[in-house]
Amino acid sequence: MGHSFNITRIYARSDSFFTFSFQEICSLNAYPYLVCSRRKGTCGTSVIKQTRASDGLKQLHNIHSSVAINRVYTQTGFCKGNVRLKSDFKVRNIRNNIASGPSLDSFIAQTQFQGGNANIQKKEAQTQSEDAAPYLPASALSGADRKVYFETYGCQMNVSDTEVAWSILQSHGFQKTSEPKLADVVLLMTCAIRENAEQRIWNRLEYFGSLKRKRGNSKNPLKIGLLGCMAERLKKKIVEKTKAVDVVAGPDAYRDLPRLLSVADSGQTAINVMLSVDETYADVVPVRLDQASKTAFVSIMRGCDNMCSYCIVPFTRGRERSRPLASILEEIKGLSDQVRAREVTLLGQNVNSYRDVSEETYYGYGTQESEDTNLADGFETIYKSKKGGLRFAHLLERVAQVNPEMRIRFTSPHPKDFPDEVLHTVKDYNNICNQIHLPAQSGNSDVLQRMRRGYTRESYLQLVDHVRTIIPGVSISSDFIAGFCGETGSEHQDTLSLLRLVRYNYAYLFAYSMRQKTHAYHRMEDDVTEETKNRRLNEIIGVFRQNVQEINQQQIGQIQLVLVEGPSKRDPNQMVGKNDGGTRVILSHIESARAETGDIHENHLKPGDYVAVAITAATSQVLKGQVLFATKLQKFPLDLQSWKDDRISEQARS
Repeated sequence: MGHSFNITRIYARSDSFFTFSFQEICSLNAYPYLVCSRRKGTCGTSVIKQTRASDGLKQLHNIHSSVAINRVYTQTGFCKGNVRLKSDFKVRNIRNNIASGPSLDSFIAQTQFQGGNANIQKKEAQTQSEDAAPYLPASALSGADRKVYFETYGCQMNVSDTEVAWSILQSHGFQKTSEPKLADVVLLMTCAIRENAEQRIWNRLEYFGSLKRKRGNSKNPLKIGLLGCMAERLKKKIVEKTKAVDVVAGPDAYRDLPRLLSVADSGQTAINVMLSVDETYADVVPVRLDQASKTAFVSIMRGCDNMCSYCIVPFTRGRERSRPLASILEEIKGLSDQVRAREVTLLGQNVNSYRDVSEETYYGYGTQESEDTNLADGFETIYKSKKGGLRFAHLLERVAQVNPEMRIRFTSPHPKDFPDEVLHTVKDYNNICNQIHLPAQSGNSDVLQRMRRGYTRESYLQLVDHVRTIIPGVSISSDFIAGFCGETGSEHQDTLSLLRLVRYNYAYLFAYSMRQKTHAYHRMEDDVTEETKNRRLNEIIGVFRQNVQEINQQQIGQIQLVLVEGPSKRDPNQMVGKNDGGTRVILSHIESARAETGDIHENHLKPGDYVAVAITAATSQVLKGQVLFATKLQKFPLDLQSWKDDRISEQARS
């Protein structure tokens, strides 16, 4: 008979199967489903695809004409029973019912069985009465008059994910509040990359749990949700450790938030931590948390395939998958036209391994499937080389062409994915910032091998020299881990020497924190003491700060193009911006103005303005400068030369 494929509803508990004809399934317009390629009667844990029903059906059309709909326990996808109703029946109003998630009782009330086993029907009805899955009409998914409060921890991707989650909830009528005490729902977007990051979140959960207890069984009891990587890592353990959490949603489950909150309203804990192989939220337009900001994050890919031995990301974010080029360009064009964004940062866990293999790519751009992936010289991967698709260099070029007055940055990359075509694209477009992030993690080749980074110290230094040759004046940043498994004193000294050799403009520095599920957790010993880790981390920080202090001091007297971002957090009377290399610049008074803006004064500076700034002072963290004139990104070189000519003329006259 062939295989019967299960379209598994991310829903609630039920032990029953319903078998629909393919024609009946085609009428669905429902919530996200999991498509599992398992033989009839099983679902298992290997999830092939999470998608909308209509997309799943297109893929199933040529496979089999019989598809099973199964409602299962949310967090695992296991089939808890083998009861299957195999009789044919008609389903009335199937679109509305399945989209809302009816119970078995609702199906029985609205369907007419033609034959069938009465004992099976009776058993199903008894099971439902004992352990009923909540019926969720469309109105139950509405967040009308409910206020949601977000707190975001971790990387820039979590900021982007918060905007995606907020977009989904806003479309269901939820409102946002900046006051947790006024919220009906509190959602924490979490990070799991280090132990101290998770501890901060546990501490916050204690606080929100106390707010929840104070409200008790009031008319509007507080609901608390944990989203993101920590939710994915700990799953059900979260609700076992604290009773305060009502909703647990992994990075690929944000579309399901309205339903999860509705399930929580019924008194159940709602969990969805299914990872997807294709979820990119490409069709979700993020709602910016800061509507006044002229900078924005745009997620272009999710997940990571590198499997570095210390890293939890592949286990919390899943495998790499990229958004179609067209959807990225559409979002960036919207940011340019609608909110007048002046800087966009492209995001991904491994951003420069972007690979668009969508149908539009193959048919629209003629990409050859046989094309091998180009890596930086001296770098390798633990996985087989990938072929086909549009690569990061092409995406970067297309994004830069959307608006020449919009700056483009990208993070976080892997050094292996910097072939020459990427570096030359950065050089050729002056709105792509001359800022390259090259995470080293260690300066010792043996440690790098234990980390499974795919390069040596020598190949990394060769890449640094190559980057600086192609992109003169480039700003280079990095990541370092102190005290990785087995790190000796001499290996640590190699890291310090690498810092002195490269002289980074910025760095993210951390002590090693072992994470469950990683290769290091299973194969290595966390044998460097916490005291030693912290001492080595402080030494790394000391060398870095000394270097960057000298680098910033050398910029005094330069005239740089700065994008104004807004008032300083420390002093609202001062404006702050960033230069091309990503360094923060505190702005003082304006000397003069030119270009289309005409005369401007200090209080006229606003986010999104490009200004020429003379650097007057520097610390290891920021530059300070005097605003000379307003300008445009593309006109800055000409305006600067004109400004210098005017000064020479003034000096000659005097």
